[in-house]
Amino acid sequence: MLSAEQISSFKDKGYVLIPDLIPQDLIQRLRDELQGWIEESRAHSKNYGKTLDGKARFDLEPGHSAAHPKLRRVANPVDVSEAYQEVLWNSDLPRAVSDVFGQGVKFHHCKLNIKLPGMKTRVEYHQDHPYDPHTNNDMLTALVLLDDMTAENGCLRVVPGSHKHRYSHYRDGKFVGKVSDELNDEFARSADPILGKAGDVCLMDTWSAHGGEDNHSGRPRSLLICDYTAADNFWIAPPMVPSPHSGRIVHGEASRVVRLEAGTIEIPDRYKDDSFFGLQGQGNIAN
Repeated sequence: MLSAEQISSFKDKGYVLIPDLIPQDLIQRLRDELQGWIEESRAHSKNYGKTLDGKARFDLEPGHSAAHPKLRRVANPVDVSEAYQEVLWNSDLPRAVSDVFGQGVKFHHCKLNIKLPGMKTRVEYHQDHPYDPHTNNDMLTALVLLDDMTAENGCLRVVPGSHKHRYSHYRDGKFVGKVSDELNDEFARSADPILGKAGDVCLMDTWSAHGGEDNHSGRPRSLLICDYTAADNFWIAPPMVPSPHSGRIVHGEASRVVRLEAGTIEIPDRYKDDSFFGLQGQGNIAN
């Protein structure tokens, strides 16, 4: 499904953008579900809904109100939505991921990040793998664009080649979920903006450093984020955003063989915030 050039780009730069991978009718179903959750959030003043580990499923940005809803994240929407299951398990997406791994594909977890007009949520530069360490490096993050993604509405920014490096996400002995602040200027200069249309998908190595600014436009920017692993890749620590479906084979065959790669890795603390936005210091509305 993926071309040799696309796979080569992924391995060299740490990401690749695939245009029009998700059909527009499926994208509209995801948008409709999201709009329903935004409307539902108007009735809540604190984070709400429970996930497998007891954290809130629906995470609200400080300043949220019924008049101005600021739903910023939905944890594992596949747990509560058939439309999201359809896209992440049964569309062409797992097949594209399999082309990168060259074997079966497991679903690990997913989340929906939302930047509505006027919201201040941003993403500090970080790598995904330190949140969920695994036995080998065949793990990627698929980012499904629900809206057109532009520089003005807070597009994803990926530092090319950064997947070949390892950065600590600890400060003073505490897991803070981001790279050192000293790297921010360097990453801001070198990061590639991921600009695309609704239905495009960015496949990103989970070691790629990435971030994103807040939404400066009058248009929404919603991004469905899913971590997949190769079938022979197993978690070292339980998923940071666990789902009853974590470990589900979504393409190809399961593996009873665990593949180990030599190296060292930090084990993350189990943070108490409902999402990593609070962990990264952006404020949190407790449930």
